Formats: sequence, C-alpha cells, structure tokens
Amino acid sequence: MTAQVGMAAPDFALDAVTGTEPGREFSRLSLNDFRKKWLVLFFYPADFTFVCPTEIKGFNDNLNTFRKLGAEVVGISTDSKWSHLAWIKRGDLGKLDYPLLADFTKKTARLYGVLDEETGVAKRGLFIIDPQGVIQYQVVHNADVGRSIEETIRVLEALQTGGLCPLGWKPGQKTLGR
Repeated sequence: MTAQVGMAAPDFALDAVTGTEPGREFSRLSLNDFRKKWLVLFFYPADFTFVCPTEIKGFNDNLNTFRKLGAEVVGISTDSKWSHLAWIKRGDLGKLDYPLLADFTKKTARLYGVLDEETGVAKRGLFIIDPQGVIQYQVVHNADVGRSIEETIRVLEALQTGGLCPLGWKPGQKTLGR
C-alpha cells in the first residue's frame, strides 16, 4: 500500500548529506527523527538537472519560515549520497541548510508512491506530515514543472489552524465555523 493522506507516513532510514566538512558529510536519518515536528518531505527526480536545483534552493531560501512554523524540510531523490555531495560541493545549490536523503534502493519512493518504474527516478512528490507522523497533504507534479514554495507554506499554515479553510485561504483570514 502506498502513502495516502490520513495514513501514517511510511517509515524510512536513509543516508543523508548533512554537511560538507570532511568526515562529517553524512548521517542516517529516519522519519522518527522528525517526530513532534511538522515535516515537509519532497522527492525530486535527480541531481545535476535543471528544475530540481530551483526547488532545492527555494526551500532553502524559505527554511526560516518553515522552521518558524515548527516544520523541518527534507529532500529525497534516488541518487546516491555521493552524487548529492558532489552536486552540493560543485556549488549548484549554494549553502544548503537541510538534508538531502539518498533513496538509492528506491524503496522509499515506492512506499510513498512516487517512483517512476520506467525511469527509476522519483516523481516530483511533496508530503506534509504532522507531528504525529500522519500525512496531511500530498501533491505530485510533472517532472518539468516546479512546485510553489508559497503554496506549500500556505497549506502548512492552513493545516496548523485546525479549522476548515476555504478556497484561497490565507493566514490571518477566518476559517469556516467548527
């Protein structure tokens, strides 16, 4: 069964690039490491591509906003940790302040239902997972179309209201009665 809104998020334990200092580049991260926080988990197709760095840098540019909302951000692709590290060191992503996880076995992309079996890469999927580990939002984009950071933040804020948020709801606006 693949991940769906309202279900517990599938667990993962993956190698992650968490820095560039020699001997401290990698760590192992699991879903459990993000318990009690909101998690914005996004899959992207591949390192060294064209649309992906715009998204990765966009999430990084807005990381303080996510963290003020009690959320962490994690990126995942089916590339290896070595590929992630080489891409970061090449400078394409600037200084990255959140981890990129390596789903080299493709198991996590399959569990989240975003693996393109023909190409072997992850689709452009995004999941917002609540502090209890339940998926509250998911979206999958065509590989050629980048996601909206602003929409991700808006949805995260809407979910955190606990109310019913109508079409186009924005922070500060009233929610519908409950």
